[in-house]
Amino acid sequence: MDWGMQNRLAKIIHPEDGRCLMLAVDHGYFLGPMERLEVPRRAINPLLPYTDSLMLTRGILRTSVDPKCDIPIVLRVSGATSIIGEDLSKETITTSIEEAIRLNASCLALSIFVGSKYEHQTLSNLAKLVDEGEKYEIPVLAVTAVGKEMGRDARYLGLACRVAAELGAHIVKTYYCDNFEQVVEGCPVPLIIAGGKKLPEPEALKLAHDAITHGAAGVDMGRNIWQSDWPITMIKAVQAIVHKNADAKEAYGIFLEEKEKDKPSQKEGQKVVRTTVNH
Repeated sequence: MDWGMQNRLAKIIHPEDGRCLMLAVDHGYFLGPMERLEVPRRAINPLLPYTDSLMLTRGILRTSVDPKCDIPIVLRVSGATSIIGEDLSKETITTSIEEAIRLNASCLALSIFVGSKYEHQTLSNLAKLVDEGEKYEIPVLAVTAVGKEMGRDARYLGLACRVAAELGAHIVKTYYCDNFEQVVEGCPVPLIIAGGKKLPEPEALKLAHDAITHGAAGVDMGRNIWQSDWPITMIKAVQAIVHKNADAKEAYGIFLEEKEKDKPSQKEGQKVVRTTVNH
């Protein structure tokens, strides 16, 4: 692996501890304006000091992140479907490698839909993206997307993650499941777990801790951070699990302690967003 690839990967997964905390704000590419991500800049900016990298589309990067910010960018480059469309799995590559270079991306992210109607198309997309990324030493993160008809057990996720690695993905984002160690063992590249739907804070912190404990290199969390009433407090608690080896109970203690400290500023921030959206 050449210097450029190693350098970019080290920005995503810290070599000091082999861990990463990624903030996911790419949901709008198929879901539109989600609650508390209606105005992306307001959701993103307060959280930037506490995340290792930011996963988002080129449109939100251009409009909602200050170009003077030095946060590593994991650029979502697949899409072209929406929640009201025919089939979410019918994705294609939506951003060129030249555009990714212009945007100074540290990593490229693309979804694969193993077992779906468009499995072949999305796996071909991944293989092509890996070829393009490696020309310019840019790593690729494959997201093992799942649909209603696909399971989230170790057998299915183990298959999807291994296929992604076999096609050349440098990192794989997947879901946590029972017997997650089997998924990790069968995938020769680092795994990070998706936060998934919004959970109560103690449950989201337990999810993060269980995943790290059972072999994940980190978490890519979105809704469980910026949909929290206390987003800065929540990301600090997740950070403690990922980089300070806090257990779920300790992390929730940090959450409660920081919540009291930050109560005025964070609650006011939520009020501003909601007032703006309602008008």
